[in-house]
Amino acid sequence: MKRIFSLALLLLSTAPAVAAEVPKGELPKPMVTGLVNPESICVGAGGKLFVTVIGEFGKDGDGSVVVIENGKAVPFVTGLNDPKGIVAYQKFLYVTDLTRVVRIDATAKEPKADILAPANAFPVAPLFLNDIAVDPESGMLFVSDSGNRDKDNPGQGAVYRITPNGLVSTVVDDKKIPGLKIPNGVQMDGASHLLLADFGAGILYRVKLADSSVEKLAEGMLGADGITWDQFGRLFISSWLTGKVYGINRPGDKPVEIVSEGFKSAADTCLDPTGKFILVPDMKAGTITAIPAVIPGFEVDTTPVAIKAEIAFPDLKWTGWSAESATGKVNALRPIVLTHPKDGSNRIFVATQHGVLHSFANDPKATETKVLLDIQDRVQYDDKTNEEGLLGLAVHPDYKKNGEVFVFYTPKKERTSNVISRFRPSKEDPAKLDPASEEVLVKYTGRPFWNHDGGTIAFGPDGFLYIVHGDGGSGNDPFDNGQNLSKLFGKILRIDVNAKDAGKNYAVPKDNPFVTTKDALPEIWAYGLRNPWRIAFDRKAGQLWCGDVGQNLYEEINLIEKGGNYGWNRREGMHPFGAKGAGLKKEFIEPIWEYSHDVGKSITGGSVYRGKALPELEGHYVYADYVSSKIWALKYDEKAKRVTANRPIPDPTKPILSFGEDEQGELYFLVVAPNGRGIYRFVK
Repeated sequence: MKRIFSLALLLLSTAPAVAAEVPKGELPKPMVTGLVNPESICVGAGGKLFVTVIGEFGKDGDGSVVVIENGKAVPFVTGLNDPKGIVAYQKFLYVTDLTRVVRIDATAKEPKADILAPANAFPVAPLFLNDIAVDPESGMLFVSDSGNRDKDNPGQGAVYRITPNGLVSTVVDDKKIPGLKIPNGVQMDGASHLLLADFGAGILYRVKLADSSVEKLAEGMLGADGITWDQFGRLFISSWLTGKVYGINRPGDKPVEIVSEGFKSAADTCLDPTGKFILVPDMKAGTITAIPAVIPGFEVDTTPVAIKAEIAFPDLKWTGWSAESATGKVNALRPIVLTHPKDGSNRIFVATQHGVLHSFANDPKATETKVLLDIQDRVQYDDKTNEEGLLGLAVHPDYKKNGEVFVFYTPKKERTSNVISRFRPSKEDPAKLDPASEEVLVKYTGRPFWNHDGGTIAFGPDGFLYIVHGDGGSGNDPFDNGQNLSKLFGKILRIDVNAKDAGKNYAVPKDNPFVTTKDALPEIWAYGLRNPWRIAFDRKAGQLWCGDVGQNLYEEINLIEKGGNYGWNRREGMHPFGAKGAGLKKEFIEPIWEYSHDVGKSITGGSVYRGKALPELEGHYVYADYVSSKIWALKYDEKAKRVTANRPIPDPTKPILSFGEDEQGELYFLVVAPNGRGIYRFVK
């Protein structure tokens, strides 16, 4: 599904660093040796590694940027003074060079350092420009000045903001942060927050860029230098003074020593192109070393699952569907929901986004579908706005007795609405559903934009119908719907379809969490969601899983709880979001897992596998990313409250629309299919 994205990043709570029982031993063999005071490293254009080499301290002109080629450092730009921080943005490298910031076109045939911000551009003459970070959304730069670096009387340190055209302004200084000693490492915390490591105090701060307010997040890391995120929201911090490297697994966790000894002066780090290693320059040793991006006590199994995906029903013909439209255009099949009638018939139900419900035998040799319901005449779908259409299907738990089916769709005549409707069997042909029997239960009116519809509907183990809708669309949740309990958008609802309250075609369960809350809609079960793309109940444990699509930085997986607030738009994943961004608070429920947009950009939530054909998947939540087409099997330890496995599954390199289960609990996934072969299954 086409999504709109923006940025955010991780939060940490104030906590002293504590050592874990990490096996002691030699560090991995350095990947590069023989450098003269290497300070900072980054991944630039084409995945190349660039390193700043200071040379002799205090000697102008002998500093350089080198590029790592075949394990060797090759000069890239020379003639710098004391180059320290380096960051890549688009085709450029930005480098702090003592009292100035320079820009290098990394794609140029003859790269050179152009001055972006000279010393006289700063509000206060800089003394020792150190680290640099970039907002990947806007290209705004943030630079630390470590000040006089006097260990007995430190001062004059600051952090500056530099626009893409070189205008400089102060973000924070030692007046804004009393007790600030030696500002060093900086790292973006989304587009609206910045992390700052105080080398002299060993403290990690978070700065809200909107008002320069400051929050202490962690301490006990004397000599804190480099700050690096991995692809799953874990934070790594190096200490130049002690040579240690720390890891913080998720909000509220204490910093853990992942390297206690071996480095002489661990400087400014980065994540390697594979996402599996932290690259650590050791200034005094003159080396670059790759250490595993693993935090002791929080290891995650990432070994591939030895299964594969194959077309589930290769001979299946879709009744009434043609691969070509009446005007000769490609008319791709868009299967959006796969489920079953729970009646022992071993049938599969598949709904298409265009508005047709098909039924067929759960047999790999199945050849033709039967149309149970066709409401294309009333369903709005357009490839240009492909988050509309028929998005949800749920079969009544007593389908064998009443034959009722529920759908979520966008009506053609009311495009600013979405509806959840009940359909009953035709009196003339009970094997089909009667389009004229439609009974609208819930209507979302005033939908401001065409995207973020969500659309999953599912019956829970309690027999109630759960309904999910996104925040109303666009970016940033402009109407603050996610946190507004008087709005249906950005929520999961829970209703009783077997009873009716006055004026409604359903009843509100009396134990819904906001039944007695003033100004809150009583249908709401959980809130603070952005664009939940697929929810599913674990048929064994009863937990409700939700994949929530992020903006420009992180995708997330949530376990939905009664009355839970999942933070949007104050939080994105485990990170503060926007000018109203909030830190870790009791009222927000954190996701159990997240991944960055270096991995994928649009999560497709899946299901917990409870079938019998693939015992290696038992209890794993299988999910995917629509943009990268990757698939994973995630295992969550309920007792330890953490993810213990996130194992890749070979994928068909096709964007995955949705997952579904058959009556036996076997898992399928659905893709856009110009040839009609849009259902895949997993096999050994």
